[in-house]
Amino acid sequence: MKRLFLSDTDKKISGVCGGIGEYLGIDSTLIRLAWVLLSIPTGGFLGLIAYIIAAAIIPRQTSQ
Repeated sequence: MKRLFLSDTDKKISGVCGGIGEYLGIDSTLIRLAWVLLSIPTGGFLGLIAYIIAAAIIPRQTSQ
C-alpha cells in the first residue's frame, strides 16, 4: 500500500510538495507551480495556511 510522507530528499521548506510529487509519481516542480497558481486568487493566504496544515499533518517517513 502506497502512503504519503514528507520528502526527505526533495524539499525546499518542509518537503510537502516533494512528498506529494513522490506519491503521485510526478515532478515536484509541477506540484509547486500548481500550488502557487492555485494560491494566487486568495493572495497566497489560503495556500500558506494549507501548506502549514499539510506540513503538520503529513508524517515523516521513519527508517524501518
